Amino acid sequence: MARVRFLLDGQTISVEDPPPTLTILEYLRGALQRTGTKEGCAEGDCGACTVVLGTPSGADPARVEYRAINACIRFLATIDGLELVTVESLRASDGKLHPVQQALVDCHASQCGFCTPGFVMSLFALYLNDAAPDRERVVGTLSGNLCRCTGYRPIIEAGLRMSSLPEPAHWSRPQACDPARRAALEAIRPAVSLSLPGFRAPRTVDELAAAIAADPDALVLAGGTDVGLWVTKQLRELPPLIYLGEVAELQRISQRSDTIVIGAAVPLTDAWDAIVALYPDLRELGERFGSPPVRNSGTLCGNLANGSPIGDALPVLVALGATLELRAGSQTRHVPLERFYLGYRRKDLARGEFVAAVHIPRAVAGAWVASYKLSKRIDQDISAVCAGFVVAVQGERIVTARIAFGGMAGVVARAPATERVLVGAAWTAATIEAAAAELGHDYRPLGDHRASAAYRLQGAANLLRRFHLAHGGSTHALRTPAALTAAR
Repeated sequence: MARVRFLLDGQTISVEDPPPTLTILEYLRGALQRTGTKEGCAEGDCGACTVVLGTPSGADPARVEYRAINACIRFLATIDGLELVTVESLRASDGKLHPVQQALVDCHASQCGFCTPGFVMSLFALYLNDAAPDRERVVGTLSGNLCRCTGYRPIIEAGLRMSSLPEPAHWSRPQACDPARRAALEAIRPAVSLSLPGFRAPRTVDELAAAIAADPDALVLAGGTDVGLWVTKQLRELPPLIYLGEVAELQRISQRSDTIVIGAAVPLTDAWDAIVALYPDLRELGERFGSPPVRNSGTLCGNLANGSPIGDALPVLVALGATLELRAGSQTRHVPLERFYLGYRRKDLARGEFVAAVHIPRAVAGAWVASYKLSKRIDQDISAVCAGFVVAVQGERIVTARIAFGGMAGVVARAPATERVLVGAAWTAATIEAAAAELGHDYRPLGDHRASAAYRLQGAANLLRRFHLAHGGSTHALRTPAALTAAR
C-alpha cells in the first residue's frame, strides 16, 4: 500500500493509494471537510480554490518557500512530501484573525464571501514573501483571483494594509522562516520514488527516462495546468501518469557562458525570472503569462512541450533560437525549437522521448528583444496573437531580424518574407510598412472566437509597428492613427 504524505497544520496527513487524478480541492472538501476552499471554475482561472504550498527552498537549505497554487487542477499525488496551507490553517488558537483576514474585515473587502478564501490565500502568500508590498505588487498578486461583488478596490486596500498590522502569533513571517518547518518536511520526505496505481514519481532523471521507455503510452505530467483541465472540464480518463516534478536534475536553472538551461520541472515563476534577468523587456509578457498560481505550478518546458500555437513563451523563444533538449532512455538530442513543431499538435518527439530542458541563448550585443500579446483582457487571458522579436541594428541598418508569431498558423512560426525585407534595410517607418505588408505572405491566419483572420493580420502588423516605435522609431510614414492606437 503506497501513501501520499504531506504536512497540514503541523500534522502529517497520510493518504493511502489516492486516485491518480484526485485533486487537492476534492480531497480537502471531501475527506477533510475543509470547505473554505471553493470550486468556482474548475480550471484555474477564478482563484476561489487558491491554497498555499510549502516547498523546500532550492536556494536556502534551511527554508521553505510558500506560494499560492490552484487546488482545483493540482493532483494530490504531486504534493507528496510538501506542506499544504488552507484558509482554515490561519485560524489562531486564541480566535484572533490573521493580519490578512483582519485587513479584509477592516477594509470591508468581502460581500458574498464565495471568493474571499481565495483572496485570503493569495494575499497570505504575498504577506509571507513581502513585508511591504506596493500597489503594483498587490494587484499583480491578485491577478488570478476574480470577484463579482466588490470591484477590487477594498481588496487591494486590504493588501496594502495587512503589513501594517501587528505581527500575528500564528503564521508570522518568522514562523514561516523557522528551520524547524524545513526539518519537518525532510522528516516525511519519501526515501524512494512514489508509486501509486496509475501514478509514478521518479526521483532521478535516469529513473524517469527508464519509466517512460518502459511505458511510452504513459502521460508525462509536469505542472498539470493543462492536464488538470482534461480531468475537470473534459472528464477524460487519463493513461498512467509519470510525474517529473520530483526529479532534482530537472528542477535546476544552469547558467552557462552562452546559454541558460532551464529544466523541465522548473516552475514558470522561476523560469521567467531567469529569462527576464537576461532580457528585461520580457517582463510584461511574463506578468501576463497566466496568473501567479498558474505560474507557480506550470512549467516553461511543459508550455513548450504542449506546443499550442497560442503558447505565450513560444514566439520569443523561437525568435531567440532556443533549443530543446530531448531524452529517450540514455540518449539525448537537441532540436531547435522552431523545428520541433511539425504541424498542429504534432511535434518531433518520438515514443518514449521527453523534453528534459530548454537551452536559451544569452543576449547578443546590440540586439533588441521584445514580445507582445493581444488578448481581450490584460491579465490571465489566452492570446489572439503573440509576437516575438529579436532585431539588431548597426548605425542605421538592420543587420539581423528574427520574428515569430503565435496565433497566426497551426504552429508558432517565423516570418521569413517579413525578415527578408528588414535585413539590410534602414530602421525607418517606411521599412516597417514594407515588412508589415509581407505578413500576408508569411501567414494565412484562421478566424475563431478569439479573433477574425483580418484582425490577426492587422494585429500582427501593429505589433511590428509597436516594436519599431519602442526602439527609437518615429511615427512618420506609419499608416493610420487607428493602427498606432492599436499598436500601443
